[in-house]
Amino acid sequence: MKTSAGDNRRHWLRAALSWMLWPGLYGLGLLGAGMAFASQAPLLWFNLVYLSVALAIAVFERWMPHEPRWLADDGETPCNLAHTLLTKGSAQLAAALAASFPIAVATVAQPSLRISLGIWPTHWPLWAQVVLALVIAELGLYVAHRSAHEWSPLWRFHALHHSVRRLWVLNTGRFHVIDSAFKAVLGQLPLYLLGAPLAVFAWVGAVTVITGLLTHCNIELRTGWLDRIFSTPALHRWHHSKVLDEGNRNYGENIVLWDQLFGTYFHSPRRPPSDIGIDGHIASGFVGQLLQPLTAEGVRQIMGVSLAHRHECSSSAPQPMALQEALERPTTSTDVSTGCPRAR
Repeated sequence: MKTSAGDNRRHWLRAALSWMLWPGLYGLGLLGAGMAFASQAPLLWFNLVYLSVALAIAVFERWMPHEPRWLADDGETPCNLAHTLLTKGSAQLAAALAASFPIAVATVAQPSLRISLGIWPTHWPLWAQVVLALVIAELGLYVAHRSAHEWSPLWRFHALHHSVRRLWVLNTGRFHVIDSAFKAVLGQLPLYLLGAPLAVFAWVGAVTVITGLLTHCNIELRTGWLDRIFSTPALHRWHHSKVLDEGNRNYGENIVLWDQLFGTYFHSPRRPPSDIGIDGHIASGFVGQLLQPLTAEGVRQIMGVSLAHRHECSSSAPQPMALQEALERPTTSTDVSTGCPRAR
């Protein structure tokens, strides 16, 4: 009887937490960011806030996982950490702390840039400026992300992120450096040109990294109406689906406004797939993963198909046979009727 009562309490506690954790961790992360920005060492303290949120997520992933099978070690943790620390946080490598790349860029580069239209509404309250900046930056991030799925010269770099077989807090920063740079340029350049102040860049960076941690988390969460506004785990799990009609959706980094407007928003009452990843082969090791998209053989491996296989499939699937075309058309899923790759 006592065991049953204890089980019931745990059940109700987990049910309550599933509704409370996303807004709770999101709010605490931004509260911590605000305190960090008001300190004498904002980058240091923000990194501590980031790591604290990541640690809290890791604990809840073990206690109430969305997908228990994703708790199993996939052998990619060292690479995930390396991509987070070295690729996304290269500006702070000396401190061995990552995820503040947007803030570091804003701190170092923004004051030195003189090309600006000077039309940013600096007289608005800061929170309103941040909301405006998020909407503008999100359009650039949306274009960059969607282009990485639909344009093969970019997909070869973005495929690294989609190669994961499980979603959890430590593969949040698993991006190729060229992929990250392309997104940073399209997301931040408009704000530079419009003359957004440093504080706005700092807050956009804070929102982005906190959202990213939560988006990839393996916690059983209920986000309800928030799915219509924010990029939540419920939406992003569909984005990692192997089914192209599901995976080529939900490109928003922080909010899903542009997905709603451009018709790429996707949410279903069905449970998102647990079998995620790509059909192609990603190199083992951090350096190998960085170099793989830069070679013809590496691109063939990423695309997941050999030229010989494409030749065999040419009569039943609309796939090009030439080497250049084979290298330029990415695939992440297979046509089950023919066994031939389908283009993204």
